[in-house]
Amino acid sequence: MEKPDSGASKVPAISAGFWLIKILATTLGETGGDTVSMTWLGETTPDAGAAGINGYLVGTLIFSAALAFLVWLQIRARRFAPWLYWSTIIASTTAGTTLADFATRSLGIGYPGGSLLLLACVLASLIVWYRSLGSVAADSISTPAAELFYWITITFSQTLGTALGDWVADAGAGYGGGALVFGAALVVVALLAWLTTISRVVLFWAAFILTRPLGATIGDFFDKPMASGGLEISRLLATALLTGLIALLILVLPQRAGGHPEARAL
Repeated sequence: MEKPDSGASKVPAISAGFWLIKILATTLGETGGDTVSMTWLGETTPDAGAAGINGYLVGTLIFSAALAFLVWLQIRARRFAPWLYWSTIIASTTAGTTLADFATRSLGIGYPGGSLLLLACVLASLIVWYRSLGSVAADSISTPAAELFYWITITFSQTLGTALGDWVADAGAGYGGGALVFGAALVVVALLAWLTTISRVVLFWAAFILTRPLGATIGDFFDKPMASGGLEISRLLATALLTGLIALLILVLPQRAGGHPEARAL
């Protein structure tokens, strides 16, 4: 494989299309992660744990292995590759789903504890990244070190978003209400980007984190039982439909590398 071009950005330009695909990818991460850990590995069935297998942990190991392989490919790639990039994003969000469920449910630290722990991980990753490279800007990632920090931070943020979405939904907002809460928060971030001079780097990471609980609550709204406030759509069907829609958008929407003159910060 060719060595990467250190001057070429490996991430997409931050545009409206980027955010649309990102939200759908996080929704897919929720339905896909739940399909493996809950449906196939039976973590929410009466027989959960009977065979000595923790579905959340096994799911985390599966998706983490896929994520590690895809991140390796991403770092080794010579230039921005849309299919590889979005596959890595999806792997990070499915791994985040099962890891958050394992931390909050199997380890017993609960949604508040899990959310605070993962927020600390995100902040620590950003601080170490900034101190090491002098910037945490995500619109142009072109060196292996920056890429590694980028994907570590993204994975922590995806995991945080899962725990945060479950926390808000279970606190009384429900899945539909949770989606409205996080959707409204994203609108506020967008308005701040357009109307203020607040750092676009800060606003990017705020929006990136918020898209995950939005996707998590939408995904849960699709596949959770009606008695729990969901639509009870098959997880596998929802995952397949989301995969097809994401693939269509990657084909239809412009896919430019970050740093393009037309790229927006949010």
